[in-house]
Amino acid sequence: MAKWARNPPSPQRVRLVFVVVALCLIVIGVEKLIGWPEWMTVNSNIKPKF
Repeated sequence: MAKWARNPPSPQRVRLVFVVVALCLIVIGVEKLIGWPEWMTVNSNIKPKF
């Protein structure tokens, strides 16, 4: 933030940062409300065959 205070970014850059933060918050909200999809869960109980 100090770097931004010394050299202010363009309005497009500020908009990009806010859009990325908003998307992250939306993904977190959907994950909290609906839950994590089963197909994205790592199966830690499967042992590899050597």
